[in-house]
Order: sequence, then structure tokens, then C-alpha cells
Amino acid sequence: MFQNIKTFVSELHTFLLLWITQSFSQLGSSMTNFALVIWSYQQQGSALSTSLLTVCSYAPYVLLSIFAGALTDRWGKRITMLVSDCLAALCTVSVLVLLMTGNLQIWHLYVVNTLNGLMNTVQQPASDVAISLLTPQKYYQKVSGLRSLSNSLVTILTPVFATALLSFTSLQAVILFDLTTFAVAFVSLLVFIRIPPVVKKGETERETVLQSAKSGLRYLKSNRGILDLILLLAAINFTASMFEAALPAMVLSRPEGGTVALGMVNTATGVSTLVGSILATAFPKPKSRVRVILNSLLFSMSTENFFLAVSRSAPLWCLGTVLGWLFIPLMGTNMDVLFRSKIPIDMQGRVYSARNTLQFFTIPLGYFLGGFLVDRVFEPLMAAQQPGSWWIAIFGTGKGSGAAMLFFILGVVGMLSCLPPRADKNIWELEK
Repeated sequence: MFQNIKTFVSELHTFLLLWITQSFSQLGSSMTNFALVIWSYQQQGSALSTSLLTVCSYAPYVLLSIFAGALTDRWGKRITMLVSDCLAALCTVSVLVLLMTGNLQIWHLYVVNTLNGLMNTVQQPASDVAISLLTPQKYYQKVSGLRSLSNSLVTILTPVFATALLSFTSLQAVILFDLTTFAVAFVSLLVFIRIPPVVKKGETERETVLQSAKSGLRYLKSNRGILDLILLLAAINFTASMFEAALPAMVLSRPEGGTVALGMVNTATGVSTLVGSILATAFPKPKSRVRVILNSLLFSMSTENFFLAVSRSAPLWCLGTVLGWLFIPLMGTNMDVLFRSKIPIDMQGRVYSARNTLQFFTIPLGYFLGGFLVDRVFEPLMAAQQPGSWWIAIFGTGKGSGAAMLFFILGVVGMLSCLPPRADKNIWELEK
């Protein structure tokens, strides 16, 4: 066992250094984002104002990803990551200066989040390709599991560390910690990490950015199994983002809920994905990756929404959350392995960027529609129900019952959306 660990570390030492330092930097950035959301709500007292911070981050990512991949495939992965991280750090420094001089306003954060989203649009596909270049194919599953593990830890640790720093120090201290984590990751990437270049075909250099972007879409069109999986995830993201938009409205409004209950549910999400990430890292290669992907999504869609729709206590909400998120890291890990194994490295930047546009454009739509349906459709519908109505028997009364009804509908829609891909021959062809 120790020999296997020694071999693993020896063959992946460059990846491990990159993964650890970048995850550390991700924690700092996440803490800053968390603290700035709190600051903006304290300044504005508006949920819409704070939600626009997320919209500003997503907008360039969704709109420009398809072109960013074309640039990523042309540029060196290491220099792309260094430049993107530097520009993002400059944005953070500008926030710190504005804060210390007493000039920080909410619109400054909208601009900064938009710029950060733009940097992430370029940096993320470069990072994905760098992982492929640094990882032997036999370790793809373990590496994907480790990345899922670090994401789960960031989710769990961000509110804990950020709240502690805000309580005992100040927002400036959180931002300084973020800049410290950036410095560690930047120096590590600049001095100690070497990413091998991608061997490109000759015609790739002569393509324009638009032609390169089109080539990524053409690849997906001619590889329908990969495209169909991406479209399945787009449908799941649409349902999941509607769920995320409605979750605070239900948990905070219920007599059995409140801020503590919402914190318990969020913690359950982080712990569940952490356990799932450990399982994904430790498990051997499955006989059928496609079956793991489809079964994980079906199980997730068939549990959490229904638990939150019909239950009336925080422990049951947490149980539903654990069931809903436990196998998502297994899904993500096996999908990541399929993509890395099937997509040529010289095409991965373009294909991953096209994937980002197709897979994530449904998220802002889902957030908007979820909030609209709760406020304008389901809450008024439940408020109009007469005592003794079977809708009241299922979803309860008062504010939050409309969100519960939406969860039930999302459970049915999400479960049904997972069934057609199980008969998709193109997806099963990826097993070959």
C-alpha cells in the first residue's frame, strides 16, 4: 500500500503541487466572495443586489467561454493561468483599496465580478487542459476525485473561516488572506511547475478565433455521445438552479426553519459531497462509467426534491440533501474521465469551452425562473387554498409552502429528464 502511495506521489508530484496551491487560492477567493456578499447585503438590504453579484460573475463565463477555449488552445497553459490569476488579483487589490479609503460601492463589485468572471472564462479551460497534460490516463479517476474533494472542502470551510475572520477582525483581513493564498499559488506555478506544451496540428495555428470556436462545436456535433451528456447536464443544471433559487425561500420561511436550519442544510451539502469525493477517489474503475453517471443523476433527482417538498423538519431536510448530493461527485468524476479519455488534448480547450457555454447557460435562466415561480405562482396558489385541501396536507400552509410545491414538481421533472438518456445509443457508445 505504501509503495502504491509512493508511486502515486512520484508520478503525480507536479499535479499534486498545482492542485494543492490552486485549491488554497480557491479557498481565499471563495472567502472573499462570501464576505463581500455579506457586506453588500448589510449595505443594501436587498437580496436582488446580492444575487446580481453572481449574475455578473456568470454572464461573461456563459457568453464568452466558447471563444476563450479557442484562445486557450493557442496560448501556453501556464502563462494563461499566470496572467489570468494576476489580473484577478489586481481586481481584489482594487476592492481592498476602495474599502480602506471608504469609497467602496456596490457597483464597484458588479464591475469587479464581471472582470473576475472574464478571467475565469480564460483560466478554467487552460487549467482543465493542464490537468490532462500533467496526469497519466490511468490516474484520471483519482485526480478527478481529488479535485472534487478539494471543491467540497472549500464549500465547507469557506463560511467557517470567513465568518471567523469577520467576527474577530474585519473584511480587510479576509481580502488580505485571499491575496496571501494567491501569492502562494502564483509563486508555485511560476517557479516550481512546468506544464508540457500541447502538440498541435499545423492547421490549428492558421485558424482564426471564430474558426477555432466553430471547430469545438463541430467536434461535439460529430461526437454525439459527448454532446448528449452535456445537454443532459444542461437540463439537470436548469432544474438544480431553480431548486437553489427556491431553497432559502422555503427553509427561512418555515416555522421549523430559519437561518440555523439553512446553515445545517448547506453544511449537509458540503459534507455529503466530501464523502462522495472520497468514494470517487478510492473506488476502482467501474465496469460501466456511463451507468454510474446515469444512475447517480437519477438517484439524486429522485430523492432530495421530494424530501424537501413533503418534510417539515431540518433533520429530514438534511437527510434529503445528503441523499441528493452523495453520488454527484461519482457522476462528475466518471464524466470527467470519459471526456479526458475521448477528447484529443489539442482539442480540449475548445471543446471544454463549448461545453461550458452549452452546459451552464441554463443556470442563470433557472435562478430567474425559480424565484419568479415561487413569488408569483406557487406561493399565491398555496395561499389561496382552503382548509382541508389535499395540497395543504402535502405541502403545508403559510409562506414556504409554495416553494415546497415547486420542489415536488422539480423532483418529477428532474427524474423524468434522466430517463430518455438511458436509451441514448450515442451515450452508450462512449463505453467502447
